[in-house]
Amino acid sequence: MLAGAAIPSLSAERIYEDDTELKPLVAPKYLLPGDVIGITCPAGFITDKEIQPAVQQMQNWGFAIKIGDTVGKRDYTFGGTDEERTKDFQQMLDDNAVKAIMCARGGYGSVRIIDQLDFTHFVKHPKWIIGFSDITVIHSHLNRNFNIASIHSKMCNSFPEDISKEEQGQIDSILSIKQALLGEKMSYNVPINQNNKTGNASGQLVGGNLKTIESLSASKSDIKTEGKILFVEDTGEYLYSIDRMFWNLKRTGKLAHLKGLIVGGFKVKPDDPGEEFGKTVYDIVLEKVSGYHYPVCFDFPVGHQKTNYALKCGVMHKLSVDKDVVRLTEV
Repeated sequence: MLAGAAIPSLSAERIYEDDTELKPLVAPKYLLPGDVIGITCPAGFITDKEIQPAVQQMQNWGFAIKIGDTVGKRDYTFGGTDEERTKDFQQMLDDNAVKAIMCARGGYGSVRIIDQLDFTHFVKHPKWIIGFSDITVIHSHLNRNFNIASIHSKMCNSFPEDISKEEQGQIDSILSIKQALLGEKMSYNVPINQNNKTGNASGQLVGGNLKTIESLSASKSDIKTEGKILFVEDTGEYLYSIDRMFWNLKRTGKLAHLKGLIVGGFKVKPDDPGEEFGKTVYDIVLEKVSGYHYPVCFDFPVGHQKTNYALKCGVMHKLSVDKDVVRLTEV
């Protein structure tokens, strides 16, 4: 560049300009009784004993279970080494007998293997990938690169030993996984929050763990949010950190052209004495979306909590935020 030449403006919209070919949505085939669900650990470790409530429940639903080699393995916080987790997940992707993949738990680790996975066979024979939290890496990667739908939901470590003894929200959340896998149209009515911004929207549903979404910015797994309904949740973060993450969404253009915003559960870490942030999660979000006119709903039952409903990422949904009720319905 010549001395004195003007430097082109890098607006948020330009920074977030899509560089991938628009692909039609692909929804994997829904499951039938007897179909196989594979269980694997792309992130944190879990024992064989700890997955048994999930195994038993999914068998009661009529599915067969294939337990991956990483279940029971441990490499510090991970469910095996990077190489072991990559190999196990790859085998699940390439096994035509496996019709869905349940990630055993979240934690951390999916980003360490995502670029080593070969999705060539998976793209030709897509299957449902299930999980949340750290599994946001996989949901985002599938949506951005292949536009293949996936299921954001509880994982094996969230299945109770006796579901009949749980509160209704926990029961309904577990059952929603079965409903999603069998192809039922998902529809949720949730209580209003006085901070909601009313309105109606239609679009692809995308999102997941906010910290993970922030960490994927400008990577090959960065989700494109334009024209979509975005949902976010998080846990164990200070308010100032949540504010910083929402600034990331705003400055990277992810809030500018949404159809709607769903704010799920946020378990906030208490401020350190003398370091009070002075804003609530509601304040933080409303500040960032003040210039936009799409509907926003708070306290949607998704996230690190007992009531954590299954959501089909990538699938078209309608969001209606009224004064009396909030409805999210699969189209």
